[in-house]
Amino acid sequence: MARRKRRGAEPGEYEDPLSKYDPPSLEDALEASLREDTVRSLHTTPFAAVTPQTTVQEVLSLMSERAIGCVMITENDQLLGIFSERDVLMKIADNYVHMKNLSIDQIMTRHPVSVYETDTPAKAMNLMAVGSFRHIPVLDVDEKVVGIVGPTRITAYLRKYFS
Repeated sequence: MARRKRRGAEPGEYEDPLSKYDPPSLEDALEASLREDTVRSLHTTPFAAVTPQTTVQEVLSLMSERAIGCVMITENDQLLGIFSERDVLMKIADNYVHMKNLSIDQIMTRHPVSVYETDTPAKAMNLMAVGSFRHIPVLDVDEKVVGIVGPTRITAYLRKYFS
């Protein structure tokens, strides 16, 4: 098999690897939005956050009162964990009486997957699908919690592109 001679820079000369990059062509407005917009376009607020010392009973009351699927656990606006409907079912449903007075930091999901507000909607949706997450916290560049992405907000975002 004959080798092709590489076209481009001479030996020792720098060639920018992106000089021959053609940006992908986008099929429609939805695809463009998924790739070019930011997570902010998903309307990531309001959201609920509690301190690590909040009791399980208080968190469940908050979730019920606001009809929300998850609560973020924060300290000084920094994300420590997340507690969701799935945690209720998997961790406390069978033992609520004994667990209701525990602090939420004892049973929250620590170090949850998150996205930055400058990430694309496609990244947020991909992380949700691959990780089987219903909710993903949104952080700013200083790692402070600024929102949350969930199924209702994703649906509202996608609905704009379908008649």
